[in-house]
Amino acid sequence: MSDIAVTDQMEAYSEAVSSGLYAKNSGLVGKYDNVRRYWEDETTRIFLRPHLQRLIERKQTMMQRVRILDLGCGSADGYELLTGVRQRESNLEEVEVNLLAPEVLGHYKGVDLNEDLLAQAREIYRDNPKLEFIRADFLDGVPIANNEKPYDLYFTSYGTCSHHNEDETLIELLADIARCVESYAVIFCDWLGRYSYEWQSLWTNDLAENRNMDYVVSYIYEAEEREERRDELQHLYLRLVSLQEAEGIVAEASRRAGIEIKPLRYFDRGTLTGRHMDTAEYNVHAQPLRQTVNSLHEANQRTNLNSLLFDYAPKPGFEFLNEYFEQLQMCWNRLIYYVDELLHLYGESDQRFTSEPSTIPASYPPVLDNMMRRMRRVVEGVGWLETGLPRENIIEPQLGYALRQLVMELQQGLGCAHGLVGVFEIDKT
Repeated sequence: MSDIAVTDQMEAYSEAVSSGLYAKNSGLVGKYDNVRRYWEDETTRIFLRPHLQRLIERKQTMMQRVRILDLGCGSADGYELLTGVRQRESNLEEVEVNLLAPEVLGHYKGVDLNEDLLAQAREIYRDNPKLEFIRADFLDGVPIANNEKPYDLYFTSYGTCSHHNEDETLIELLADIARCVESYAVIFCDWLGRYSYEWQSLWTNDLAENRNMDYVVSYIYEAEEREERRDELQHLYLRLVSLQEAEGIVAEASRRAGIEIKPLRYFDRGTLTGRHMDTAEYNVHAQPLRQTVNSLHEANQRTNLNSLLFDYAPKPGFEFLNEYFEQLQMCWNRLIYYVDELLHLYGESDQRFTSEPSTIPASYPPVLDNMMRRMRRVVEGVGWLETGLPRENIIEPQLGYALRQLVMELQQGLGCAHGLVGVFEIDKT
């Protein structure tokens, strides 16, 4: 275990709560900024949706509702993420589109070690009898009583599994979960990605090195205040995990339990928009892309698209990563350049392009081709609106979604983002 005690690490979250930036608001700054709501949460929901839907359908055939255990629930972040998963096909006329509807949920139990976050969760959801929030340390094992019914979804979010600084405790936790499962369950594990561009200085080809990072919680303050309060900043000691390491952890847990924990999907989340892109704490070449993407989704605010352009700085000795980030940079920037061209060519008075936009080469990756064509339809479709600030409130948010889709489809689930997420199932039938 690290020299930074668990109780000391919990002070980091308490400090964040007291700062007011963990309040349930949104926008350009804070824990619940636009990137968190429209990129991070939604990316997780999109990848989780087919597995959650299959779980719900399975429970419904048995005339049972879903029971969820959220490990590291914070102030009910996991509950809010899960209840926001939408139906795959939602027609325009539909109103109720959430997959985990109230009548589907039987019980949700949130577990965390920080009492301040738990108190916030209890206050918000004090009128919902199906929600329970308890204080426990999941490093000591699964917080389930002997007479407690088993759960169907074991959920973690936002790097929770990286609190297991030694793999042994997570291996035992997963093995315990496998033993607890009655017949079928889904497990959702979330780590910090070893190869995020945010902390390129920590990249290593030797997986025995830089296993844990000193994660400074500096992003809760603006740049000037961050430096003024440098000595007061809280630190977390967190495990960095690659796909290879995650696979090894899960395989060992399966061996010990004698029960298969089957991987269903690995994915990267937050490839270019992690919080430490803006702080550049661990990579002097990092650009504040999160700040600019936040602006894309901010109502009534116009964004300088040039500030979105990404200039990747390769690291010698990591060609497999350099190739991935090089392609991502080229696709990311090409989409931005194309949208900027569309905006300049569109004549609002004539309600059409003054000249034909650039042809999209057939050699482009399919997702880039699709997003460029989509953005052309968006500009053509709303550029003529005289009210409602079409660029700020329609075109720029749609560019944000197009960039998100680009990143999602190009990701490889290798640990090349702020978060590496794994979805697993245990099927004893």
